[in-house]
This record gives sequence, structure tokens and C-alpha cells, in this order.
Amino acid sequence: MGRPVIHWELWTNNPDKLSDFYAKTFDWKVHPNKETKYDMVETGGKGGINGGILKPEREGPWPGNMTLYIAVDDLGAYRKRVIEAGGTLSTAVDISQATIGEVA
Repeated sequence: MGRPVIHWELWTNNPDKLSDFYAKTFDWKVHPNKETKYDMVETGGKGGINGGILKPEREGPWPGNMTLYIAVDDLGAYRKRVIEAGGTLSTAVDISQATIGEVA
């Protein structure tokens, strides 16, 4: 059985422009938060998932321009599967204490 994507993030140098594009093009509801510099996005589609738009705190190049958050039942096992499939881990963290914000 596949593992579901539960959240996504788009990375950009211009969050306002990108948020406006998706709001106008797809009727997504974007909720900017200037304090956190993170725009929460409600896609509104049946069966769809919501996400966020942000400018990363560090300068690029970034490993990609998006992040997918995927629900798994055993984080350690899936980290091994990523490596075995040829992927890399962007950060080393103590996975016993991991939260959605610490592992991407």
C-alpha cells in the first residue's frame, strides 16, 4: 500500500508572487503570515491536500524547489529505504525525537 503525501511546500525567492499565481490560477486560498514568513495554502479540492509557500532562510541553491511530507509508520525503516533506493538524507537528526518539522 502506498504512503500518502500529507503536506507540501513550494520554495521560492518571491512567495507573494507565487502565492498570487496559485490563488488566481487555481482559486486556492492563501493565508500569508508575515511574522512567520510562511503562507498556508488551502487547495479546496476534494481529496486534495493543503500546503505552504515560503522563502527558505538560507540562500540557494536548494536541494529542490518543493518539499513533500509523507506519512510513514516507521521513520527509521523508511530512512533506510530512501538510502537503499539511491536517495540521500539532507540532515542528520535523532529520529527518536523527530517531528514533522525536523525530518523532510
